[in-house]
Amino acid sequence: MAKERIGILGGTFNPIHEGHIAMARAALQNAHLDRVLILPDGTPPHKTGIADAEDRWRMVSVAVVHEKGLEASRLELDREGTTYTYDTLKALTKAYPRADLFYIIGTDTLMELHTWFRSDDVLHMCTFLVCPRRTDHAPEEILQERKRLTALGARFQSVDMPIYNVSSTDIRKALSDGTASQLLPVPVLEYCRVAALYGLPQRFRQGREWLAMLFHDLTVKRFAHTLCVAHTAVYLARVHHLDDRKAEIAALLHDCAKCMPMKKMQKICREHALTNDVTMIESGALLHAIAGAYQAASVYGIEDPDILRAISCHTTGKIGMTDLDMVVYLADKIEPTRNAYPALSKVRMLAPLSLSKAMLYSIESTQAFVKSSSKPLHPQSIRTAEWLKTLPEVRER
Repeated sequence: MAKERIGILGGTFNPIHEGHIAMARAALQNAHLDRVLILPDGTPPHKTGIADAEDRWRMVSVAVVHEKGLEASRLELDREGTTYTYDTLKALTKAYPRADLFYIIGTDTLMELHTWFRSDDVLHMCTFLVCPRRTDHAPEEILQERKRLTALGARFQSVDMPIYNVSSTDIRKALSDGTASQLLPVPVLEYCRVAALYGLPQRFRQGREWLAMLFHDLTVKRFAHTLCVAHTAVYLARVHHLDDRKAEIAALLHDCAKCMPMKKMQKICREHALTNDVTMIESGALLHAIAGAYQAASVYGIEDPDILRAISCHTTGKIGMTDLDMVVYLADKIEPTRNAYPALSKVRMLAPLSLSKAMLYSIESTQAFVKSSSKPLHPQSIRTAEWLKTLPEVRER
């Protein structure tokens, strides 16, 4: 049986950005790895002023959840004391005795290997995959150091990829200056905004508390989706001159009941007389909106009826939907990680131009799809589509 080839990308990830992900992707492909473990540091030596470990863990988790072959690992976070690569490699060797380990570094880190804890041992415990990174060292210095370490038993393999001239330091400064870096994955950027990390202003007092609750109650994919919906809702709200704070909160909590067991959702709805719609009660894909509005009020402390209404109708729509309702509904449909479906590109195009036209096109496209699959569209969605057709803005199309 061939040995598994496991890549390791460690770091503070304060925060994780596209440069980190590009390194992991390139190493996965260049070195023919089976997978790459992304390990945020617990207590890294020589570093201070980093974000809380759990915040960094959640950001790493959402950044790689859709990346095939990349896996977030808590190995270094859950180990007590200072984080040393020697201990990490020792633990991984024990956990995967038949695997070959490949530690991913940049050329800047290659020049620091000799300073690592028990570096003589580390050099023999893995193969180093070296990615090009900007550094103050001349190419001749790097080559000389690589030869010196090779003579001591180190194994190196170069990774072919573009140089990403960005660092977490650059991104933190951009965030504190009010600039959203394009090199931050959308869910990571939204996490930073809600948690008020890296000098960003606090948008809601309960932001970090809500993030912790959502991360606990949802799958990582659903949590990442939630962050992307919140990000998209803020964008649409600003384009249409709405309250972007309300839009962000409603979108952030729109799926708070999505991963709740069906029986528990049904129990909540019956006990609190939330709906007597039999079709709704029997559909987890629809019921979580109503149960979610209840959870948002009872667990997350939301009292604003506009926010609760937007959450409650984000799956089916509703006659008389407000613009805020439509923003949350559409953000759910068009967020950047949404799997492609036939109407996606047009709904994305229409949403910034006309909420009602985008809503109608989305519902009608869904109706055509479910009809072809012999599944009926919920009557409330049909009624919503008919109501939308009566709006002046839609009649002008």
